[in-house]
Amino acid sequence: MWKSISLRSRILFMLSLLVLITVGGGLTSIWHVLMMEKVFFTVTDTEMPALKAAQALKDALVMQKGYVTYYFQDGDPNWLKQLNKHHKAFEDGLKQARRWAATDNERQIVNEIDSRYIRYRQQRDQVVDLYRRGNKEEGFKLQQEVRGDFFQIIQLCRDYQMAHEKSVAKAVEVNRKRAETVYRMALVALLGAVLLGLFLGFTLIEQVLGPIRQLAAGADKSTAGERMEDEVKALGNRFDSLLRDIDQTRDKLEWSREHLQQSEKWAMVGKLAAGVAHSVRNPLTSVKMRLFSLERCLDLTIHQKEDFEVISEEIRNIDKIVNNFLAYSRPPKLRMRAVSPSEVVDTAVQLLRHRLESYNVKVAVKRTGRLPMISADPDQLKEVLVNLIVNACDVMLDGGTIWIEEQTTASDNGGQLVVISVKDDGPGVPESVRTKMFQPFFSTKEEGTGLGLSIALKIVEEHGGWLDFQSEEGAGACFIITLPRREDESWERS
Repeated sequence: MWKSISLRSRILFMLSLLVLITVGGGLTSIWHVLMMEKVFFTVTDTEMPALKAAQALKDALVMQKGYVTYYFQDGDPNWLKQLNKHHKAFEDGLKQARRWAATDNERQIVNEIDSRYIRYRQQRDQVVDLYRRGNKEEGFKLQQEVRGDFFQIIQLCRDYQMAHEKSVAKAVEVNRKRAETVYRMALVALLGAVLLGLFLGFTLIEQVLGPIRQLAAGADKSTAGERMEDEVKALGNRFDSLLRDIDQTRDKLEWSREHLQQSEKWAMVGKLAAGVAHSVRNPLTSVKMRLFSLERCLDLTIHQKEDFEVISEEIRNIDKIVNNFLAYSRPPKLRMRAVSPSEVVDTAVQLLRHRLESYNVKVAVKRTGRLPMISADPDQLKEVLVNLIVNACDVMLDGGTIWIEEQTTASDNGGQLVVISVKDDGPGVPESVRTKMFQPFFSTKEEGTGLGLSIALKIVEEHGGWLDFQSEEGAGACFIITLPRREDESWERS
């Protein structure tokens, strides 16, 4: 029966089946993506705000307890203002938690938190009042009794958080089972497509290509041999052209594969960074509070105040970076303003002063005058320079000198450029390593992450410039930062 069907009909039938399998697989994939998107929005729109609300409740409650203790220590009324501020924050967090409570159990937990907090607040206010009137012993005794309610409320906040974490885990499990089903269907469809493709290929070879080869072999014996020879020659020329196109396509695919691998590595960095940012934020808050308390309590010298200001500034920078990572791990947006790169160089050197002394490394800055103002993000440029200087320190085990040279130049199309070179007198970089230096996750250090130079390169490129590298073994390494001088313009590398 199959042989009685025409060759055209058989080929069309097999092609139709392949199209149906492909379309079916595509629709199934689209359905799976839509279901995954639904689960994702459920988690982000409902469960994540609930988890944030639970964390806000715990943070606000812990801060209230801390400010009561501070007030007991020095009697400063400003602690009471901060106490009222975090009381309002707790009330706001409680409203959010009540809003996102979806089950009876979650609503019951929120109600229990509310009732216990009311009692805790009343007793806490009594403690503060006793401290205010000078009855510290009685206030301290009552504060010890209030601790029980404090820890009960903390545990209830954890229970509320755990309830939403279970909801997230349940949604993930449902999505996983659905994915397994889709994978099985895809496997069956793939096997069917492979078998059908093999059968179609066999048909084409035996019933289409075979006769064409026979026709070509017998062309010289026919009366129209000259014409057939010209047609085969034309087909051969076309085949050669196709081969050249294939070679070009292979090169493009190789280039695309390398960039895809790099994109996957950056995506992994984003996920890791988000997890690290969540872990860093709480201890960073504690550090800021401790520094604030120390600054108020200690009598600092001028140099100590300068160090304190540098520490506080860097903590703010860390906090800014953490917040950027939390925004779904997107790279921080540049905050462009007019700045002289010379100021950035001086800031980076001053920041690393103690590190340079510990490595017995000197920095020599060569400039004929301060570089002109450009439009740039000074914090991001500082990260680039800090990374290059730290790398130079790491390779100069016995100490040495880092030369930083500043200059201006012109590009081929008339644009003004500023150039900063950072050169060390270390051992240089081996030839085998130079082509991999800017690749993510490549590092020659045992404890290195392999991200420093790739991040530095990305920052410079986002400023419209480029980062070059020069090195000879035994003669040190030199990194050259080139940035456009005019605002709102950048130039391509010549």
